[in-house]
Amino acid sequence: MCYNVDESGRDVLNSREKLAFEQKCHRGQERQHTVAQVARASLAAGVGARPLCPGVWARLRRSEEDDRGRFSALSTFPVFVWWPPQGCDPPGDVGERPCSQAQGSGSSRRSVYGRLAGSDQVHAWTLVTSHALDTAWKIAKGSVTLAASFLVAALCYVRRVHSYLGHRLKWWIGYLERKFKRNLSVEAEVDLLSYCAREWKGETPRAKLMRKAYEELFWRHHIKCVRQVKRDNYDALRSVLFQIFSQGLSFPSWMKEKDIVKLPEKLLFSQGCNWIQQYSFGPEKYTGSNVFGKLRKCVELLKTQWTEFSGIKDYHKRGSMCNILFSDAILEYKLYEALKFIMLYQVTEVYEQMKTKKVIPSLFRLLFSRETSSDPLSFMMNHLNSVGDTCGLEQIDMFILGHSLEIKIKVFRLFKFNSRDFEVCYPDLPLREWPEISLLTENDRHYHIPVF
Repeated sequence: MCYNVDESGRDVLNSREKLAFEQKCHRGQERQHTVAQVARASLAAGVGARPLCPGVWARLRRSEEDDRGRFSALSTFPVFVWWPPQGCDPPGDVGERPCSQAQGSGSSRRSVYGRLAGSDQVHAWTLVTSHALDTAWKIAKGSVTLAASFLVAALCYVRRVHSYLGHRLKWWIGYLERKFKRNLSVEAEVDLLSYCAREWKGETPRAKLMRKAYEELFWRHHIKCVRQVKRDNYDALRSVLFQIFSQGLSFPSWMKEKDIVKLPEKLLFSQGCNWIQQYSFGPEKYTGSNVFGKLRKCVELLKTQWTEFSGIKDYHKRGSMCNILFSDAILEYKLYEALKFIMLYQVTEVYEQMKTKKVIPSLFRLLFSRETSSDPLSFMMNHLNSVGDTCGLEQIDMFILGHSLEIKIKVFRLFKFNSRDFEVCYPDLPLREWPEISLLTENDRHYHIPVF
């Protein structure tokens, strides 16, 4: 196919080709100028790309694509070192010069370029090392973060397991101690003087008085050992009942004549003491219609245990059974509440006798003369209900306890040493020859058991 092109069309084609050629030349000059600027800046700074020989400039101008690729490579890598051949002087300008020029300054310039090449090589290795270290740090950072998270989770889990196991172990230790440990409320015998030396040190007047009192017990009363009793508001009742059982004492005479298990119902139906429903079981503070049933169980337990201990003739066997009984807190408290009720029953009996103008012991006259115990109800509400809860037995209560159980309670009051009240008995004038038990106290609140 042929196309006819007139003169004007031929001029248009020539002008277009000329414009494209000029643009191509202009782009080549711009690239040469840019490369020259990069080379000069690098030479002035002492780092980066080095000035190149004329042969390199010729290769950069071969084609547009090759020049663009080489220029891109030059701009991509900050370190571009090229050593000129022997006798070739790097050009100071972009223009091409033969290698034979500037022979006089060639040696000095080669030394300068040698130092620059060494600096560029160090800088290249620094960048490579920095990049490698940065990559290694990122990997290590991720690994460390993962390991730290796993470690924290593991520690939290171990802590929870440790807390749970510790709680369970503590519960089992307490359970086994309560189950198998003996002599919690009445401890084993210890030497009297050793106990005194351990408890009463120093040179205070009270400590000196206590040491003299213990020496008096040891040398004059022949008390060689002591059994410590648990310090609570039941310790007076505990000390008395422990000695009754350990010595195998028999029932009081009036208990042999009456069935003490039926005493709660007797107070209610025979004597009309319906106020007995306000009786309090120590810290339990139980009141209600079932109080008679609870009292009946307590008194029945006291009767059973007393009968069993009084029938054992072997002293060591009674001691072993006492150790077992007085390590069970539930049974202990029932026995002490039974003793409290026996005291209340005796007070009620004597009060009925006093209303019929019968002769009563002097200690009961003293009891009923107080405003807080003018009758059995006030005695129970103001004194007896607090025993085991907020207070222990008072001296007047010790009289009533001794009278109710028909025993003579001898108490060595150590804080009254060198006075007439150092050794007292409850009651002070027993009606007949009652069996005797001994206690010692340092303050009239807590009691211990002496061993002769």
